[in-house]
Amino acid sequence: MAEADTALDSAHVVRRIALSWEPSIDVTNAERCETLGQQRCLLPFPSDAYTVEDPATDTGLRVNFDVASMPANKDSVHIDPSEWNRNDGFSPGAEILVEVPGLDLARTDEPQIDALGRALLPDSPVMVIDAGSGEKVPVFAELNMAGTPGPIPLLIIRPVVNLLEGHRYIVGLRNLRRSDGSLIEPDREFRVYRDIVPTFITEIEQRRPAMQQMISQLNGAGMLRQDMYLAWDFTVASERSLTERSLSIRDVTFDPLGDDGTLGFTVSSVQENVSADILRRVTGTFEVPNYLTGSGAPGSSFNYDDPSDPDALPSANGVFNAGYICNIPRSSVNGEGKANPGRSLVYGHGLLGSSTQVNSFGALANSFNYTMCATDWIGMSSSDVPNVINVLGDFTTFKTMPDRLQQSMLNFQVLGRLLNSPEGFMTDPAFEVGTDMGSPFRPHSLVFNGNSQGGVMGGATTALSNEWSRAALGVPGMNYSTLLTRSVDYDLFGAIANVAYPDAFDQIFGQALVQMLWDRGESNGYAQHMTDDPLPGTQPHKVLLIEAFGDHQVANITTENMARTVGAATHMPNMLPGRSWDTTPMWGIERINSFPYTGSVLVEWDFDTPAPPKTNTVPRAGTDPHGLGGGEPRLGLQVAYFFEGVFIDVCGGGPCVSSVR
Repeated sequence: MAEADTALDSAHVVRRIALSWEPSIDVTNAERCETLGQQRCLLPFPSDAYTVEDPATDTGLRVNFDVASMPANKDSVHIDPSEWNRNDGFSPGAEILVEVPGLDLARTDEPQIDALGRALLPDSPVMVIDAGSGEKVPVFAELNMAGTPGPIPLLIIRPVVNLLEGHRYIVGLRNLRRSDGSLIEPDREFRVYRDIVPTFITEIEQRRPAMQQMISQLNGAGMLRQDMYLAWDFTVASERSLTERSLSIRDVTFDPLGDDGTLGFTVSSVQENVSADILRRVTGTFEVPNYLTGSGAPGSSFNYDDPSDPDALPSANGVFNAGYICNIPRSSVNGEGKANPGRSLVYGHGLLGSSTQVNSFGALANSFNYTMCATDWIGMSSSDVPNVINVLGDFTTFKTMPDRLQQSMLNFQVLGRLLNSPEGFMTDPAFEVGTDMGSPFRPHSLVFNGNSQGGVMGGATTALSNEWSRAALGVPGMNYSTLLTRSVDYDLFGAIANVAYPDAFDQIFGQALVQMLWDRGESNGYAQHMTDDPLPGTQPHKVLLIEAFGDHQVANITTENMARTVGAATHMPNMLPGRSWDTTPMWGIERINSFPYTGSVLVEWDFDTPAPPKTNTVPRAGTDPHGLGGGEPRLGLQVAYFFEGVFIDVCGGGPCVSSVR
């Protein structure tokens, strides 16, 4: 293929001896817009056209959005790109966007969500390849169906496993068709490259060598030059760009503490005999270095000594007093009235909730003797709701969410140290039980459990944590740019954002844009290091991912993307025949061959909810299974065994089907 392409190039060079004026190609804004996308300044997206060379970064590039190119809200205020321009590349879960007039997916035979392996076949109309290795990336393609789609079909290409940090990728489209089967011809902006048409346009010619390299590489991978509709490239942010802020504040906080050192805490209240399951509830605060501006309240962002330095790391700014709730189970005292130490567990709450959600798990705590403690996911807790609404009206302020989330991930680890260390909570009488005044939990026994948002954020926090090595993530997912329009939770918040950004394209593009910042505070930016390839100075982890089929709040595709990226395996068969529209259910996910299993796991539970839509729209049919797992005792048993080191089959060798409704 590569030899044929070279010959074709030579033939074109011979034929195209005259330069072309190309008056239809507008390069007026070439310094800030993608010249391949004449419909939209920032399409296709992402693209290295929106970067500049920077030897100070790990990729050698820096994102370079211009404020004039950014979406504007209803008040004509453009998003300030300063925070985006700290990045040295784009999201590893990049939502790849391009408008294609007249595109029909079925007639084009695009790789769609129900046939995930299609993109790897030789004749796939969509191809994404690693520019370094030439390896094809599994993706699926869909047309935007969320909200009110614009007049030109917006093609969304989604990787089904995260793209590798710091790698450059080439996107190729070919043989795209309309509903009547007719071929869609490429725009002139691309044809001058594909057909080797020399021009008088400096901006076009400066890019020609890079474009020819891309086209030749796609041709070598099986996409013939003459069939191409469009090609471009983009670079994924490096590991350092994605994680260095969180790693820095973790290390600056924990390095002086040594193996068991702790920070200060208070006990505000002690409630005895709380329920049939909970012996005692302890609440209070604990100290964490504050890396946010001001007091760290909602709306604050990272505190930098020099905010204008794009490579600055957060600096400490006093103390943040985080609240905690700890529930000590009755099973922490044995039949003789003496302490019966169990495990400690840090719990992560759901969407825009609070630490009080831990109070709903008394039965679980008592059944397995877990002292369960929680703190708020600041950045996305109930106290952050007013700021979230403000952010939806002006995405310039979006950084306040991931910055607070990164502070929150540190808070969770400091809480974990108070539970792990003999110098922490164990030193206070509020955490003594039984006639012998012993501890209700063992030192260094900590595990993590988070559900919904607690799974999304919990995955990122687990990737950073040296306080726990095992985490059960209930109904988790990544990334938000895939999840949002597929979640019933977005009904309200999407409506607010859509009023602020009324352009139908901006509503989807904005999600792809903010994902670049959200990566710093959710699993999408950390997943490649969540399990067996840990971040620097971090232990490896095992995770249990729990999926509810047809989930109305966290789309199954986002949970399965997480599983592929972290290297989790799954049990099969996972579904009864006919339940899933997938050609190959759990495509690309390793199978568990025998039990007990000691690795990371994705387990699917079926609560008889209909299959979700294939489109990027909200599932509404049947009962939402999102929170039903807590009522399934077999799932609780799976989690308990996982915390002890193994995953077991509790479903008799078949799918895990529950009668809980």
